[in-house]
Formats: sequence, structure tokens, C-alpha cells
Amino acid sequence: MPDDVAAASLDRAVRQELRSLPKETADRVAAHLAAANALLDSDPEAAYAHAAAAARRASRIAVVRETYGVAAYATGRWAEAQRELRAARRMSGRDDVLPLLADCERGLGRPERALALAGSPEARALEGDARIEMLIVTAGARRDLGQPDAAVLALQVSELRTRTRAPWQVRLRYAYADALLAAGRRNEAVTWFDRVAAADTEQGTDAAARLAELRGGTAPEAPPARRQPDPGIVDLAGDDED
Repeated sequence: MPDDVAAASLDRAVRQELRSLPKETADRVAAHLAAANALLDSDPEAAYAHAAAAARRASRIAVVRETYGVAAYATGRWAEAQRELRAARRMSGRDDVLPLLADCERGLGRPERALALAGSPEARALEGDARIEMLIVTAGARRDLGQPDAAVLALQVSELRTRTRAPWQVRLRYAYADALLAAGRRNEAVTWFDRVAAADTEQGTDAAARLAELRGGTAPEAPPARRQPDPGIVDLAGDDED
């Protein structure tokens, strides 16, 4: 267990869910969940191991299955992630895992199923972060199908230009810049990568590197962008320019 991980760092609602377990088991599971969340970005395989350990001890707790599913997703274990996230959704009744489930379909080579899920009534009712993540997955599925122009259209939503500091805006704008580039609209892509690089103070994307490459400069080192972030468990790291 990492020395700097404390079970007390878990959200109060998560700790509340664990109260149905015997105290010793609850404490152990909480420690594994805290470690999984802390390690997800820096060491996904270690996060997966902790999440799996928690699931072995508390498979009937929704947040445990969700954490396990997210960790499996982060390591590219698409079928396993899909199974666990579906279980978590059944147990919790929450739909905010739908973007991850749709992206698992992409990972399994089934973009048509991803689009079908994105078009479901439950997905259309998503709000906030989960809505944006589903838009990004939808655009990715369109690109998987060789439809780059449709991917661009999928991301042309009002939130692109909303004046906000919400974490989802960097991801939405990055996805839009990437879709523009895939559609052959290089100059527009440069404009949007520039906006992302300026707003991405936490360097959660490789926008600065992409921008330098497009401009013919030397790309600085940047962390690789993950395929799709978790809208519910992972804490993700501006304004209208027009």
C-alpha cells in the first residue's frame, strides 16, 4: 500500500457505502479503493491490482465494482471493464458510467454499438461531465467508422465556447481539435490546439506537443492523453476567445 494513501481521503458517500461490511473488511477495502484512485493516472496496473483486491472482498458494493471497472478500463481490459461497469450501474442505478461503457464498445472494435448506446434515452438524458464525455466517445466512434466530418459535427456544441473553467472544456476542445485535424482542416485544428494548450495548465493533454508538431517546431515532452477519463471517480485536472 502506498505510504501516502489514506482511506480517509475517500469521499464520505463512498465510506458510507462500505459501512455494510465488517469493520476490518471495510477498512481494508477503503484502503484499496483509495490506493486505486491515487494510482490510476500514474500507475494504472497498480491501480487495477488494488481495485481487484477490493472487489474480491466486497463485490456486492456498487462503488467497489465501479472502481474496479474504471481501473480495468484504464489498462485496456475492455471486456472486463464492461462487465464491472454494467454491474455497478445495475447496483447503483446511475447512468454516468454510460460513456465508459460506450467507449468499451469502441475498444472491443464495435463502434456501431457505441453509437447505439450513445443514442439511447438514458444517454441523451446525461448532463454535465457525463454528457461531454459521451459526445467525445460519439466523435471517436464516428472516426472509427471512417466518418471524420461526422465526428466534427458531433462536437460542435455550445459548450465549445462556453465561458467556464470546468475541467471538461479542455477535453472537449482537445477532441474537437483532433477531429478537425482528422477531417483535413489543419488550420482550424491549429487554432483549437492553441486554445487547449493555453487553458491546459495541468498538462492533462499533449496539446502543446501536438501544436508544436503542427507548427513544425520541436515538440516538448508531455504526458500522453488517455483514451477516455472517468466521469465519476477520477478528478480531472476557459473562457470564450471569440
